[in-house]
Amino acid sequence: MSDTPSCPVSGAAEPLPEYPLERAAECPLAPAPAVRELRAATPITKVRIWNGSTPWLVTRHADQRTLLTDPRVSDDDLDPGFPYVNAHRAEIAPVTPRLITNTDAPEHTRLRRTVNGPFLVKRIEKMRPAIQKIVDDLIDTMLAGPNPVDLLTALALPVPSLVIAELLGVPYEDHDFFQSSSSLVLDSTAPPEKAREVSGALAAYLDKLLGEKMTDPREDVLSEMGGRVKAGEMSRTEAVHMGVAMLIAGHETTATMISLGTLALLLHPDQLAVVREAEDPKVIANAVDEVLRYLSIVQTGVRRVVKEDIEIGGVVIRAGEGVIFDLHAANWDPEAFPEADRLDVRRPARTHQAFGYGPHQCLGQNLARLELQVVYGTLYRRVPTLRLAAGIEELEFDHTGTTYGVHSMPVAW
Repeated sequence: MSDTPSCPVSGAAEPLPEYPLERAAECPLAPAPAVRELRAATPITKVRIWNGSTPWLVTRHADQRTLLTDPRVSDDDLDPGFPYVNAHRAEIAPVTPRLITNTDAPEHTRLRRTVNGPFLVKRIEKMRPAIQKIVDDLIDTMLAGPNPVDLLTALALPVPSLVIAELLGVPYEDHDFFQSSSSLVLDSTAPPEKAREVSGALAAYLDKLLGEKMTDPREDVLSEMGGRVKAGEMSRTEAVHMGVAMLIAGHETTATMISLGTLALLLHPDQLAVVREAEDPKVIANAVDEVLRYLSIVQTGVRRVVKEDIEIGGVVIRAGEGVIFDLHAANWDPEAFPEADRLDVRRPARTHQAFGYGPHQCLGQNLARLELQVVYGTLYRRVPTLRLAAGIEELEFDHTGTTYGVHSMPVAW
């Protein structure tokens, strides 16, 4: 079966289409029609981005896996050929500390080792009871309040904000500050000077908090990084900016997956019923991975630059050329996932690339999975009559950030 969803698909793509490509308004959860067409016709092709440069776009699942594990493909955003997401990213790259998000081995290996421990499966799994209580308390509050309610503000944003605050050791009472700041930093339409100002404020906030943790350590990630700074294993600047990155990534993506994941399941009541009635935690875990595959909310693609010539798929990517990996296109690749346009929560979906792939795969993926398992395994069971309180055509989708989401999602029961 074709992976074309049951909504109109546009005509042939231009030779150098502008990336990111637009989704169809009548089919907002599907990849952009032009991206799907490119994957079928020219799975490795050039596109034009905001600054006029023409990096390669890779859309097939297998090609992405090959290239994302190739040491000649680099995450070095100081390389002139790196395909920046926007002007702000290009402007701050020269002054951004070298982190796990912009370095290659061996530096990437060293940095990743300093922060990997708290995100290992066994340590994350110990947080399940605390996350369950957070979710239950928020649902209690939601059910006692107005009906309908905005799921984004009632549950989707508070859950990951509370969790990442607890994990890092950040006071939750400051969540309005870091939520609004994170959204602005990720907003591709924000003026670069404003994004710089907010980034600086976040760094100053984390630097002050890190100093307090170094004097009076607690059981949290910032204290752990503070200990590594004192031991000379990482610099204070590295620790601060690593904390900023975790704070931003730790709530934005999961909040989007809670709201959009619920939307996807509400639009597929047969699949929602499987999740709601599941007694086996493995069914919930698999459903989470299928929804991650189906939505692939990172809409700006994974960005890299090639350090040496690479021949793949009948083309040669030259040293110094940028590459963009469209994760949604790969996760809807029918060669990897038959009938990829169909949401099927029983499908073996763990090989999806919603978290990227290779050595730079998302550090927080275990935490994100756990939060989603608790939410999906609790919300629909406790609120079995949950429904969308507006037509999908009334929802305002957000195209401005790194992730694709909704500005609000009214639900009722």
